[in-house]
Amino acid sequence: MQRFKTYRLYFFFFILTSFLGFSQTLSSNLDKTTLALGEVAIFKIQILDLNGKEVQIAARNELLPFHFEMVNDSIAVQKEIYLRSVKFAVFQEGKFTIPEIEVKVGDKILKTIPYEVEVINTAKKGDQINDIMKNKEVRLDAKDYWELYKFYILLALLIIAIIVLIIGIVKYGRKRKSSPAVTTNQTLKDLEKLKKKNYIENENFRAFYVELIEISRAFITKQYQIPADVLLTDDLITYMKSTNSISQENEKIVEDIFLRGDLVKFAKTIPNQEIMSNDFNEIRNFVKRSTKDVEAENLRTMQ
Repeated sequence: MQRFKTYRLYFFFFILTSFLGFSQTLSSNLDKTTLALGEVAIFKIQILDLNGKEVQIAARNELLPFHFEMVNDSIAVQKEIYLRSVKFAVFQEGKFTIPEIEVKVGDKILKTIPYEVEVINTAKKGDQINDIMKNKEVRLDAKDYWELYKFYILLALLIIAIIVLIIGIVKYGRKRKSSPAVTTNQTLKDLEKLKKKNYIENENFRAFYVELIEISRAFITKQYQIPADVLLTDDLITYMKSTNSISQENEKIVEDIFLRGDLVKFAKTIPNQEIMSNDFNEIRNFVKRSTKDVEAENLRTMQ
């Protein structure tokens, strides 16, 4: 009986020794529980007797809640020891909690104890804040202002120059597009396209006069600034005679061909190929001579 009790005692000590020899010890520590705004504190976790087992815990810089601003998070792991030191600061007044943190060592779950941190504003209302040095008045001359603001001045001048350049290009482009020579050349091209349609050879007189007069109206409108595209033939003739923008020779050609075109349009006359060819050549010559009319009108306006 005495021998049995001795065996039980030995067995108890064996179990206790085994438990103590292979059990992990988790400890944590917070160096301060009351902090000033922005003051740095240190939170530590330590695990002993790892026996080479893997430690699973929150990743670096993710251990503490979002109120805690991480300053540094260092981890040291050896075969028997896991050490983690987290430096943090809090920039908001109040009480905050570091909750219990779950740590898995091998297949075993361990937890730290929670901590409460109070953050206070150490600056009292009404405290006077004095400058370290007295303010000095510094006088700046023109050179100093130039050094301070030369970049902005040069940038403003560059922007103004670009704007002026763009306006000049736009105006010049518009002027070139609307110049008498450009208008004349474009109309001559339109007349050549009309000729290639062979309306004269095919004696398609109605289509020929419709397009010839349409080209002529557009040309007069743009070259002489006369609303020929909207006026009836009689009104256009009266308007041309009243403005004196077109020479009498050109005016007579426009009047005869436009009146003949109206008669053809309403089938009151049927011109032959010779008349059609002559009218085409007269309009083409009128377009070529138009620049002289514009030059004469400009001289007359300047006087």
